[in-house]
This record gives sequence, C-alpha cells and structure tokens, in this order.
Amino acid sequence: MELNKIKEELKKYGRLAGEKNMTPGISGNMSARVEDRILITTSGSANAYLEDDELVLIDFEGNLVDGHKKPSSEKMLHVEYYKQRPDINCILHMHSPYLSTFAACKKALNQPVMPENIFYFGEIPLAEYGLPSSSDLVEKTAKYFKDYNVILMANHGMISAGKTIKEAYLNLELAESYAQVILQTEILGGASHLTKKEVEEINALKNGCGKISVKEEK
Repeated sequence: MELNKIKEELKKYGRLAGEKNMTPGISGNMSARVEDRILITTSGSANAYLEDDELVLIDFEGNLVDGHKKPSSEKMLHVEYYKQRPDINCILHMHSPYLSTFAACKKALNQPVMPENIFYFGEIPLAEYGLPSSSDLVEKTAKYFKDYNVILMANHGMISAGKTIKEAYLNLELAESYAQVILQTEILGGASHLTKKEVEEINALKNGCGKISVKEEK
C-alpha cells in the first residue's frame, strides 16, 4: 500500500509539473526513496504522463529489483544523491525552461535578490557539464549534493531534492520562478540586490528558527 501511495504521488506531481510546462516531452526523470530501494521512472517515459509500469524499483547499486522496463539511464545520479543525503527522499530532474536557460548559459543563480530564495536556497549552484547518463555527470553534479537541494546542470537542466515529494516539487516551482524573475529583470536594466546586512538578517532568521516548510512560513 505504501509503495502504491508513493507511485500515485509521483504521478500527481509529474502531472502538475507538466501542466506548468516544467517537464516537456520525455525529458527528465523522477524518483523516491522506498526504505532500502529507490522507485524511479523508466527510460523514455514522460514525467507528465506516467503509467504504473513506468515506475520501477532499483537497489542502491542501480540494479532493477521490481518491474519490467529499463530504469532511467540517469539512475546513478539519483543513487548518489540519496547516498550522500539520508534526509532526502525524493529527487526530480527536469528541464524546466527558465532554469534550463541559466544552465544553457552556464550561469549560477546566486544573486541576492529575493528573501525567500536566500532563505530556502542560499544560492543555486551550477555543476559543470557532463554527458547525460554518464559517470562524469554524476561526479561533477555530486560535488553539490551535500549542501544544496536545487542544482543547475550546465547545458542540461536542473535537479531538485526534498524530504518529501511535495517538498522537492515546491523547490522546483520556487526555483523556476526565481530564474524567471531574474531573467525578466534584465529587461529593466538588472535586479536591485539586497545589501550584505540584509542578507545576513535573512540568514539569521533562518538559523534562528531552523528549516521551516513553505506552509509554516506563511
């Protein structure tokens, strides 16, 4: 029953991401930790239109343990993230347009512009380019796994992680909006940055109350 519930939740947020144009076509992949296994989308599946047989179980060596279709070719990216972060239970790798625009330009999102983005992300780093599905991609992206929940992948896309599937999705949504705002500020001559003191005040707020959810912040 728990596995079926997780499957339905992945399908739900995959559809939602599709409705918001954050997972076009058959690009990207999603996964969730299920005890000592990983539920992951299959190769060639579309996150927005997942069927039950397009979610399979693998172990932490990347071996298929339940299901009949081939797991995502980027399964080891997910495996390594989970290994480094016991607190993470869901990973979304998507090619959302605004975040992918920054990734394609090899630009990290590190401008101190909006308090909520400083609070939740600090910054969104850029991992060096690696061939999709390769061990090189895993190695270059994994440098950021311990310290960040949202990471840009040069000339590729992005990866978002969270304690829950909902949290991973909300991180994606907030980060995509952040990228859109930063890009649009260029039309008006560039964003106005918060001062060092203002950033320190936001960080003090974060450190004082610990990590809170989007719901609690409201």
